[in-house]
Amino acid sequence: MAKRVTGPEIEKLIQLLAKVPGLGPRSARRAALHLVKKKEQLLGPLAEAMGEAHRKVRLCSCCGNVDTIDPCTVCTDERRDQSVIIVVEDVADLWALERAGAMNAAYHVLGGTLSPLDGIGPDDLNIKNLVDRVARGGVRELIIAVNATVEGQTTAHYITDQLEGMEVKITRLAHGVPVGGELDYLDEGTLTAALRARTTI
Repeated sequence: MAKRVTGPEIEKLIQLLAKVPGLGPRSARRAALHLVKKKEQLLGPLAEAMGEAHRKVRLCSCCGNVDTIDPCTVCTDERRDQSVIIVVEDVADLWALERAGAMNAAYHVLGGTLSPLDGIGPDDLNIKNLVDRVARGGVRELIIAVNATVEGQTTAHYITDQLEGMEVKITRLAHGVPVGGELDYLDEGTLTAALRARTTI
């Protein structure tokens, strides 16, 4: 058994950092050591920022985004086309699409995907709120931008079924060859999806 070389406060910091996605135990130790060494420049301001985020950050009651205001900045942006809603699994997906800057639309965060094996059903996701948004009117297109997994596709089909009979165009992201991708390096599933989603030149 390894001997403890730090006090319980630093150990707790390491343990909490290790729970952050992308940081394992070794990376967490390095990050903690760096923070402690830069106590005045980093650790203090970080603790203050995290405390403020803990007090102020909330989920948007409209779309499920995280922000310090409710409705969130995206939902209250009058420059956005609120008649187009991009449905994503997670807030990280929303941020990724925003970084791409491809569309100036509204969003809806589901909070995951349907997964009966993991006990995640429709009531565990933000689906009812989405159906209510569409039912209120004013939405002409719903872009389902979920991951190309079995759970993602199951969720997409479920949402489509829930919106049956409503006057809204439902589309999904194209799947296939990425920009700059070489066919030789792609898997069979990606190539099959690309062939099925082929377009006229």
